Amino acid sequence: MYDLIIRNGMIVDGTGAQPFAADVAIKDGLIAAVGAALPGAARETIDAAGLIVTPGFVDIHTHYDGQATWDPLLEPSTLHGVTTVLMGACGVGFAPVHPGQEDWLIQLMEGVEDIPGVVLAEGMTWGWETFPQYLDILEKTPRAVDVAAHIPHGPVRTYVMGERGATDAPASPEEIAAMKAIVREAIDAGAFGFSTSRTITHRAMDGTPVPGTWAAEDELFGIGAALKEAGRGLFELAPAGVAGEDLVAPKKEVEWMCRLSAAIERPITYALTQVDAAPDQWRELMEESYKAVQAGAQVFPQIMARPTGLLIGLQSNHPFIGRPSYDEIAHLPLAERAAAMREPARRELILDEANTARHLYARMIGARLHQLYLLDDPPNYEPGPEMSLKALAAAEGVDIAAKAYDLMAADGGETLLLLTLFNYSYGNGDASYEMLQHPVAMIGLSDGGAHCGLMCDASMSTWILSHWVRDRPGPRISLEQAVRKQTRDTAHLYGMTDRGVIAPGLKADLNVIDMTRLRLLAPEMRHDLPAGGRRFIQAATGYVATVLSGEVVRREGVDTGARPGRLVRAGR
Repeated sequence: MYDLIIRNGMIVDGTGAQPFAADVAIKDGLIAAVGAALPGAARETIDAAGLIVTPGFVDIHTHYDGQATWDPLLEPSTLHGVTTVLMGACGVGFAPVHPGQEDWLIQLMEGVEDIPGVVLAEGMTWGWETFPQYLDILEKTPRAVDVAAHIPHGPVRTYVMGERGATDAPASPEEIAAMKAIVREAIDAGAFGFSTSRTITHRAMDGTPVPGTWAAEDELFGIGAALKEAGRGLFELAPAGVAGEDLVAPKKEVEWMCRLSAAIERPITYALTQVDAAPDQWRELMEESYKAVQAGAQVFPQIMARPTGLLIGLQSNHPFIGRPSYDEIAHLPLAERAAAMREPARRELILDEANTARHLYARMIGARLHQLYLLDDPPNYEPGPEMSLKALAAAEGVDIAAKAYDLMAADGGETLLLLTLFNYSYGNGDASYEMLQHPVAMIGLSDGGAHCGLMCDASMSTWILSHWVRDRPGPRISLEQAVRKQTRDTAHLYGMTDRGVIAPGLKADLNVIDMTRLRLLAPEMRHDLPAGGRRFIQAATGYVATVLSGEVVRREGVDTGARPGRLVRAGR
């Protein structure tokens, strides 16, 4: 008697092999058998005729470090077939921590990842000092998803160096040794690696760069030696960038990463995107990484699978914040505010007023109106030029600001615009397409749990299947490639060889998907975080079932209440 049999499905097994028709039988949380017309009965059967069956998706770049202490669901990631999340990226997190240092780590996370500090302060119950103690706390919560963690540079540096650690002060040999010891302790306790950030746009709420931004090589190599001694773990980083642009690694960054990988004999994974300031530089960096891998180094760019940007609208941030006639009505509920904006007299006033806001995003959006696109339904993250506000405004003979205003004030204030930031310098998603073809590129950078009021890229796994495999008018990728790159590839990069492939003996993390119904829904602003904090949630249709450790945790996207998820410890 099996626990679960998924019958008659088209198996996309995660290896990149051609799909094949088969049943999948599950017993005691593991895949017991895969084959056509498997004999035997089960306590539960799912008929997957006409559907595909994939491994559960493994997201290697999230920021659920705080949310994981109170939330067993970790939405929005789990709405999109994700069964394992790896958090603690970009050098920010919450352990280790000295008593009394907690608020500063909250401010650091708020500044870098746009998770409201009041949400973290209200939601988190601190009960640890060391990183192993933090993992022990995470292990106590039953979940609908497996969680794993990096140990982040920021908390480690400030734990060892105090206030000096939050500055660009160099670490002494004794301090480097102490940081190395903490990282080794974390790896031994089950951390999957060490993370840091060298990009100057990652800053705490007081404007201070992330601890480690200016760390010298002796510090980075000294800490990395802990991974070599342990014989496991990855070194993850957001690299140094071009001035004024985020997440672009100069060529020298790849060079030192190659030397670091060779020295510590461990893989390095770094964030790589295309930006307007240097629209072709990513190709050089991808090529350098590929050459490094061919020469024996382990340097893997981590890429976004779609053009990405900010969600702009009355629900979030927009260019009219700070204009006095708008600020007078900013407190009104959304629909009432939109109605007030449509009043001709107020519309004229707001459009004529100068933006006096000190609000960072209002200023930035106001300067980039030419990069705004209408986010259609279903949402299109690769909009054509005809969807740009510049084109829409020109067709109507109005300026872009007026067009943006009218769109945001329509439909009860629900309309969202997309401000393109990364992977869109060519006016399409071709950079993302080329990145997806590269043999050493890893899909990541979903930032699940972060940027709550700005974006919702945790839906990327659904976009990969619906857009790149099925809907894109230009070049596409195969179904088997799309599945492999977010299952086996991401899992095995981090040594999670018990998952990511549909094969007997492996962990029964699976998705049953109706590709004909797979569709992203529009992002929706909710105020369901602790202290009433806001976040964008984006759901999807087409996920018939998501299975974690042999238990169905979601049916048609709805939580079943099953909680088989656990903390995953490296090496265990």
